[in-house]
Amino acid sequence: MVATALRSRRTDGQLPALLLFLPPALLLFTIFVVMPVGEAAWYSLFNWNGFGRPTNWIGLRNYFSVFETRAFGLALRNNGLIIVVSLLVQLPLALTLAIMLAEKFRGSVFLRMLFFMPYVLAEIATGLIFSFVYDGDYGLLAAIYRAFGAEAPHLLASADTSMAAVLVVVVWKYFGFHMMLFIAALQGMDRNLIEAARIDGATRVQQLRFVVIPLLYPTIRLSVFFAVVGSLQLFDLVMPLTRGGPADSSQTMVSFLYTHGVMRMRVGYGSAIGVILFVICVTVAFTYKRWFMRDE
Repeated sequence: MVATALRSRRTDGQLPALLLFLPPALLLFTIFVVMPVGEAAWYSLFNWNGFGRPTNWIGLRNYFSVFETRAFGLALRNNGLIIVVSLLVQLPLALTLAIMLAEKFRGSVFLRMLFFMPYVLAEIATGLIFSFVYDGDYGLLAAIYRAFGAEAPHLLASADTSMAAVLVVVVWKYFGFHMMLFIAALQGMDRNLIEAARIDGATRVQQLRFVVIPLLYPTIRLSVFFAVVGSLQLFDLVMPLTRGGPADSSQTMVSFLYTHGVMRMRVGYGSAIGVILFVICVTVAFTYKRWFMRDE
């Protein structure tokens, strides 16, 4: 009875705030999320170039065509590669640097800012910078190879190496963001627990393994969530580097949507790709939140 009364009182206290703030939020969500997604789903059922009203109804044929396209399979594979590299390279690198730089010492703030600077750069600017770095004739890579008397490879022009070059840029660009998340969590950690483990005779490795890492689990789960969802939406880095080429070898799902749906004026086809991408992102996000961030 007491718990029910307290819960009812708390709900009554929140009701005015809900009535004040929820309707505008729902209105904005409906206008900018629900309606565009519904409109894209409707357009995906037509063979339409974006001019006039869509009239050529083809049903689910756009979706069948997307899944039958070789480039879409490559885009799915590349997004999977980005997720794997983000989880196995980017996040461990960010966590290692965070542990090293969380302590205060001379130069720690400078090093944090140095590693965080790539994230501050706009994605387009980053892509343009690395397109010059990777240039096999005049770029930094070419200069390094020439210093050793070797001929520089054209990484972005080869279907065998273009995606690997993009993955290097992805790690360089985003690991600083995750590093700062981990540093914030480490600095907000209860130092008494670590001190107690040290007094009990735990080594530095044991402190990290049994105290620090378990306390970081909520931040690690959040960082993994950001990495996965961001990997599924990667676009801005790919376009200035390779534009999805050569031979669609570095396409991601979003660059595939832009190339085949926008540049080629196949709006119905592109809408089908957008709906598929939306379903994948929502499924991944809700599944991850339900299984790994249930209590957060």
